Amino acid sequence: MEPAIKLQPGVTKGDIRQKIWDYMEKNNLANFPRPVHHRIPNFKGAYDACNKIRNLDCYIKAREVKVDPDKPLEGVRLAALQARKTLLVPTPRLRKGLFNKIVPPPGAAKEIIRVCSTAQGVKDFSVPVQLDAKVHIDLVVVGSVAVSKNGWRIGKGEGFADLEYAMMVSMGSIDEKTVVVTTVHDCQLLDIPEELMDNHDLIVDYILTPTQVITTDCKRSKPQGIIWSKVDLEMMQKIPILKSFYCREKQEGKDVALKDERCIDEKELQKFSGERMPRKSANATRLKSDPFEKTGSCDKCEEETECETKAQSNATSRVTAVYMGNIPPSLRVSELKNILRDHNVAPLRLNWQGAQHRAFLDYKDEITAEAAVTSLAGLSVSGSIIRVELAKHQGDNRFRSQTNARVNRQSLT
Repeated sequence: MEPAIKLQPGVTKGDIRQKIWDYMEKNNLANFPRPVHHRIPNFKGAYDACNKIRNLDCYIKAREVKVDPDKPLEGVRLAALQARKTLLVPTPRLRKGLFNKIVPPPGAAKEIIRVCSTAQGVKDFSVPVQLDAKVHIDLVVVGSVAVSKNGWRIGKGEGFADLEYAMMVSMGSIDEKTVVVTTVHDCQLLDIPEELMDNHDLIVDYILTPTQVITTDCKRSKPQGIIWSKVDLEMMQKIPILKSFYCREKQEGKDVALKDERCIDEKELQKFSGERMPRKSANATRLKSDPFEKTGSCDKCEEETECETKAQSNATSRVTAVYMGNIPPSLRVSELKNILRDHNVAPLRLNWQGAQHRAFLDYKDEITAEAAVTSLAGLSVSGSIIRVELAKHQGDNRFRSQTNARVNRQSLT
């Protein structure tokens, strides 16, 4: 079958996306939501394509399945729930973690199972999965804007599917046996030039359309982990979970040099990293590699002492509090300390308010606090899911840190 859309030499990924979106709109090949531009199209016949997964041997054998939350993949999510497989979905835009697990209510009726497969069900019936959870994903199902029969895939341009896969590799949640499947309308099958594919792009093993099942036999390697040289500071700030992976891989001795060598002023860098910077002039500081490390050292002992004193005097203003709620009455403060140590998120100070079933954790800066929130996402104690988030009133945090005598504080040191 010849592709419905012909590509001209020199075409870009952006050109291909635009051609697909325009063609599907012009020919009325999509359902709600419309228009399809800047989306994974919810193509007509999506459920027919999704149902074909039930006959794939890799799906039948799979126990844990990760499916993107796109509307055209609703049928795959429903099939996984009906087959009682473990169903994982990415957290929205990776803001508060990597996965959520869909957990239907015990004895859920067919209609509730169907609701669980929808976007609303993902919100109402999912629980976060911690980054250190022992997860092994057998099958990954992603949405696509365009795909070729040899496995090249183009998404909507934000890179989340590629990044999610790279993070799963870093977590050890997937391996070379993990299969990747996509569903598309037949018009989304194109002859994508291989030169458009980069080493961070995710390729697919199976393509499901309303009319056919395609085995790509793609020999190209899937992403082998996070490629930090393609990550910049803006991405790090937009996707807090990346900071946790950054710190983890840095401790493992991996190359975590970021993409851009940017000129940012000392205040911006100090706000991002929360680490002591050498005293410089008002000129911009040139970032060479690691955004979490100072870029130079002081030339004189007096200057070094001045820098350290300045950093210490500003430490209070940088302190960021994390709120922990829904703490079960049976939990003791000593047990909470052990939990925090086990997750490598021991705070500077712990404000225990057991009678109110809550606690506040003080961290040296916002980035450390956000990493703690990510690490503790989905924490369950005595059957209770602990609510973990940045404290809403950070202004009170500085007051607490300056009035230790007026608060019942517990040290973790």
